[in-house]
Amino acid sequence: MKLPLPGHPGTFSLPYRPMYRDNTLIPSEAIRLLALGILATGEMPYAELASEVRYFAGHVVGPSLDLVGSPIEVLKVEGLIGAAGDGGADAALRITQAGRDELIRLLTSNLRAPVSDINKLIITLKMRFLHLLEPGDRRLQAEILIEMCERQLVRLTELRAHHAEAPGHLSRWLDHEIDQSRARLDWFRDLRVGLDKLP
Repeated sequence: MKLPLPGHPGTFSLPYRPMYRDNTLIPSEAIRLLALGILATGEMPYAELASEVRYFAGHVVGPSLDLVGSPIEVLKVEGLIGAAGDGGADAALRITQAGRDELIRLLTSNLRAPVSDINKLIITLKMRFLHLLEPGDRRLQAEILIEMCERQLVRLTELRAHHAEAPGHLSRWLDHEIDQSRARLDWFRDLRVGLDKLP
């Protein structure tokens, strides 16, 4: 069923595609977040926006069918973005208030461990657009990222202990993964400290 968007007479939304039950983003919503976040930082022509979305996502995780997100035209139909100025054929696109609300919803999503390619993209997007959130929401996101890293580190450490005597190179590989997880955890803890110092 199509319903008018609040505050946007005459515009209609497509059926809502939910996040996972744990409030983490489905892969296509990462692209939705990226497009809306880009426009939240400034107006941009359609072609330039599409190019930036492809470039950024492709350079973070590479080509992926999982990341075939909502076409920009769908965001327009949903009333999340619209034409700026007089709305001519070559008009730049801008984010609407409904689009900003959706951006905040996506930015404040939860994260799963381990850090998969999709999670890496979502984390990168959170870092790119974290400044668009209110201070309290920024700190909450830092806590979510820390908890994600802690969970992953526990799993890797338990797996390393379980296979301590295993032949081959598994132990060395897990040591490498554990070192990376600890470094990532330290980075997000430093981020939280920095955010705590802000008003």
